[in-house]
Amino acid sequence: MQGVQKGQRRRLSWWGRGGRMAVITASCLWLLAGCGAGNQNSSGGGGSNTATPAGQSASANAQNSAAPAPAGSAQVAPDFAFYNGKTVTLVVSTGPGGGYDTYGRLLAPYLQKYLPGSTVIVKNVPGAGHIIGANYIYEQKPDGLTLGTFNNGLIISQLTGEKGIKFDLNKFTWVGNAASDARVLILRKDSPYNTVDDLQKAKQPLKLAGAGVGSSSTNDEKLLAEILGFPVQIVNGYTGQQADLAMQRGEIDGQVGSLSSLRYLVDNGAAKYIVGWGVGLPQGVADLTKVAPANAKPLVSLMTSQATLGRLYAATPGLPPERAEALREAFAKALQDPDLQAKAKQAKLPLNYMSGAEVASLVHDALNQTPENVQKLKSIVTGQ
Repeated sequence: MQGVQKGQRRRLSWWGRGGRMAVITASCLWLLAGCGAGNQNSSGGGGSNTATPAGQSASANAQNSAAPAPAGSAQVAPDFAFYNGKTVTLVVSTGPGGGYDTYGRLLAPYLQKYLPGSTVIVKNVPGAGHIIGANYIYEQKPDGLTLGTFNNGLIISQLTGEKGIKFDLNKFTWVGNAASDARVLILRKDSPYNTVDDLQKAKQPLKLAGAGVGSSSTNDEKLLAEILGFPVQIVNGYTGQQADLAMQRGEIDGQVGSLSSLRYLVDNGAAKYIVGWGVGLPQGVADLTKVAPANAKPLVSLMTSQATLGRLYAATPGLPPERAEALREAFAKALQDPDLQAKAKQAKLPLNYMSGAEVASLVHDALNQTPENVQKLKSIVTGQ
């Protein structure tokens, strides 16, 4: 696996200084601080395609970014007729398996249902902590036939100028958000660490799996180690369910991820919860808001809020408004479909719809940071 990074115990004293960032802008920044990016320079293009048969119902200069175009208008009539006979590609910015892939494959047949006459295929475009997949979506022809999902940690990568980024998040055509999802730190069942207090007394670094530099898992692991004050060694390069398998092989101690993706490891007896944050934590799991030191409370609050935007979907920039509106309406109807909701419930996948307009507004606010705030973010995430 690539990119081993050793975390350091740094204080959060800058949160308490007189020059602390404004509450609203800070909240927007950390709202999107959970999910990832990397440092490769390729835009990608390969990946696996899975078709759903037709008819089946189943860094930009962030602080100077302009406001995004409206993400939807009731005065624009959706052009569903355009999609009749067309193939729509839903890009998942990870390999097969894992939460993003699961949500994408759950959604695809219902997008197809509400884009009458279309065929929706899922295309996995993994790499560089979701950067390659996001680049791929961004660079496609603006015809409304490509949309996809990637983690919201890419906003940190854009703010910190991560290598390989070819997109501007403000310019994506935002389709919506499918779910809010709590975040958890899990460790192998046989780990000697059972509580936060155990971690803080650890003499050796905790070896945790990350998807890549700037990814949601890697970012959260760095932030969590800093807040709680435990030594950490992050091993990057795990995508999809690779980290799950590595845990079971004993290669790593654990990982941070979304509750919906990692719950099965605990349910199967292969792992245990240590700490979590966000809405819907299982009973008995230590809540970061209650175990973090007092001087870290503002940061913890911001980390908790980022779980709200757990499953974002975006299309290529510059779509004809009527096609963008068709994608947004189909997305909303798909998530409201009783059959999809029943399958999500059975799979223990949370669903919390948010419109493209709401997502676009939050993304824009999060990118609207001062140079001082960006530098503070870099000091935590990149150590620069």
